[in-house]
Amino acid sequence: MAWNWLRKLAVNPTAKMALGERGEDFAAKYLRRHGYKILVRRFKTRAGEMDIICRQKDWLVFVEVKTRKSDDYGAPSEAVTREKQKHMSKVALEYLRMLGNPPIRWRFDIVEVLLRDDAKKPDDIRLIQNAFDLSEPFIY
Repeated sequence: MAWNWLRKLAVNPTAKMALGERGEDFAAKYLRRHGYKILVRRFKTRAGEMDIICRQKDWLVFVEVKTRKSDDYGAPSEAVTREKQKHMSKVALEYLRMLGNPPIRWRFDIVEVLLRDDAKKPDDIRLIQNAFDLSEPFIY
């Protein structure tokens, strides 16, 4: 999770952090049920963190999970701004460099999780495949 460093400092993690962690757990289960193989969760680099890195058939998939209590103020995926996409691109390229820049197909997906605080399961989970392309000026 993006706030793991903060969690170590916090005696009591914030409600937002806890909601995000629960959303990532539900997203990982959802992806597994839909044929994805989870490779790494919470992959960290200097550029940032990738929530989930997984494989779906021939694709390597970098997944951003956005969890909200409701979509009253817009879809959770709307929070994946250009700046966030740029950070995700940097993290993905770092991961690919670690693998030796293999000639594989890869993409960015977003999983939206709508989850009330007291809910035992999400109200809704939506997968947006190929949500955006590699950000400018990056090249692979």
